[in-house]
Amino acid sequence: MNTKIAIIGGGSWGTALAQTLGKNGHKVALWDIDTNLVKNMKKDRENKKYLPNIILNDNVELVSDVSVGIKDANIVLFAAPAQRFRSALENALEYLTEDMIVVNVAKGIEIGTHKRMSEIAEEIIPNMSYVVLSGPSHAEEVGQGLPTTVSAASKDNDAAVLIQHIFSNETFRVYTNEDIIGVELGGSLKNIIALGAGISDGLKYGDNAKAALMTRGIAEMKRLGVKLGANPETFSGLSGVGDLIVTCTSMHSRNRRCGIMIGEGMNPEEAVEKVGMVVEGMYTAEAAYELAKITGVELPISEGIYKIVHGDIEAKEVAKLLMIRDKKDEMLIY
Repeated sequence: MNTKIAIIGGGSWGTALAQTLGKNGHKVALWDIDTNLVKNMKKDRENKKYLPNIILNDNVELVSDVSVGIKDANIVLFAAPAQRFRSALENALEYLTEDMIVVNVAKGIEIGTHKRMSEIAEEIIPNMSYVVLSGPSHAEEVGQGLPTTVSAASKDNDAAVLIQHIFSNETFRVYTNEDIIGVELGGSLKNIIALGAGISDGLKYGDNAKAALMTRGIAEMKRLGVKLGANPETFSGLSGVGDLIVTCTSMHSRNRRCGIMIGEGMNPEEAVEKVGMVVEGMYTAEAAYELAKITGVELPISEGIYKIVHGDIEAKEVAKLLMIRDKKDEMLIY
């Protein structure tokens, strides 16, 4: 089955997925708001800024006009940062038709509204099929064709199965999952914990501390997820513990790299600038902190990381406060 897919967002992840889909034989139109990026990619057949050393498949076309990219597409994939998803969707709205499937790969919660990406889509395009693709998937490895597995979640199971079929190949395996809330929250909240893991590494706290942070981080993710209607089992899957592991342990992770620099003493804003790409955990930390207050869910790690990145408290002090909290039974997750 040869399908036309429009990709909105030419960062590392959008480019890696364009490459994957092109190799699968699909016609891909890749667009980005940065006209110079598109121009250079078209000339070089490579995204030297965000995903260097990957020569684009011949099925990937760079387009300078978003309407041309979306025209006649079966699937429109949004690979914009989470805080820009709303504007990207609104800008594409006039070109979308009800027979298209919208796929989103951004991982985050919108600041201010506290909405997940599917909730934004439901608000703007309530009659369209929406699928979220999420899991442990560094763009650098996907672009190279290294084995990767993710989840496709949707209220529309037929749409999720179709996306599974279109994206899957011998190096990119897709599972379906009906729990869109859990998949989106897992992909979003793990970035906060990854910031914390990086901060712990920057402080040279060792493997024990990072293992504890990741494990209790999953407990926090599950606690908030269940409160918001997610299936707790989802957090034991690819978009939960799977994505958490890869984001907390790899130097491909911009959240972990940013956290390391903060732990070493760098100002959070300077650390983000040095990473050179969007660090989603910085925004999600604020959204999760506010959600915790609204829902009454206890998120001590996320709250501590939020206060660190906003300059309210030193990282070492947060670590101390977490260690001397009231003693509890490990199984009292909720």
